[in-house]
Amino acid sequence: MARLRDPVHGCEWDRAQTWASIAPYTIEEAYEVADAIARDDAAEIKDELGDLLLQVVFHSRIAEEARAFTLADVADAISDKMERRHPHIFGPEASRGNALDWERSKADERRAKGAAGALDGVALGLPALTRAEKLQRRAARVGFDWPDATGPRAKIEEELAEVATASSPAEQAEEIGDLLFSVVNWARHLGVDAEAALRSATGKFERRFRAMEARAGADFHALSLADKEALWQAVKRRDG
Repeated sequence: MARLRDPVHGCEWDRAQTWASIAPYTIEEAYEVADAIARDDAAEIKDELGDLLLQVVFHSRIAEEARAFTLADVADAISDKMERRHPHIFGPEASRGNALDWERSKADERRAKGAAGALDGVALGLPALTRAEKLQRRAARVGFDWPDATGPRAKIEEELAEVATASSPAEQAEEIGDLLFSVVNWARHLGVDAEAALRSATGKFERRFRAMEARAGADFHALSLADKEALWQAVKRRDG
């Protein structure tokens, strides 16, 4: 990476990049790792982890050029963090066997970095469903939560009604957002990962839609909606 970013002999594209410009690629590579894991493809996991590691090296090289930190500093920082959060493993003999409260440890670290509220530090770049769930969990830790799943379930009915009575596109968008947030909350109370559940449902839809196209052939687009629905039901029955 140092050679790629060499100001004289390096690659023009690599030299032009900044933390901000490559951040989208970093996120994309993390998702590609997750996709390879979901497919249980060891060779792809290896390749995608390499791509993700390149992102870590890239960010670290930019930092080294700015004399901010190095790749070794990144490795040292995470090593120190893991030791700090596992005193029952790495700590003095007297502390071993007493597992540290992981979330409390993270909260202490956030406060040490200047976090003032329970919601501070939840990354803006997270997928929307994941970020909603993390914010809800943070709020729940300080007592702001429904006592059980009936609360968020009722809230969904309330939000559905508000979507139905919204009088403008902007209001509809706002109410749909509230509805989605409530669905995430209900999923959290049921112990369901909303991001993973939606990813699974999306994959199921894609698989079934492709099967519909395969059955219909080149004339799929010309079928009536009723015919397409019949195809969908046939594929759904086969898919189980």
